[in-house]
Amino acid sequence: MKRRNIARCRDLRKRQTEAEKKLWSIMRNRQLGGIKFRKQFSMGRYILDFYCPEYMVGIEANGGQHYKDRGREGEEIRTKELNELGVEIIRFSDREVLTNIDG
Repeated sequence: MKRRNIARCRDLRKRQTEAEKKLWSIMRNRQLGGIKFRKQFSMGRYILDFYCPEYMVGIEANGGQHYKDRGREGEEIRTKELNELGVEIIRFSDREVLTNIDG
């Protein structure tokens, strides 16, 4: 699959949210169970916050806008399309990441 949005991915890597920075600090360099993760990875028409190619798992850190009706609907569509590509999505709220990273 040809990757799209490479310039956008690079831009997002430079402008991470605090939650993304915190997650990346424990996931980078195979620190989490020896598993390789990529940051701001293009998959289909979407960009995943973090992606593990070995297990085909995407990890998303979501702010409050993702939990409103319109945001939830968009996330459901996004998850369904990514699942069809064989990618399982795990979502955490920014609040969870920032206040309970060990949980």
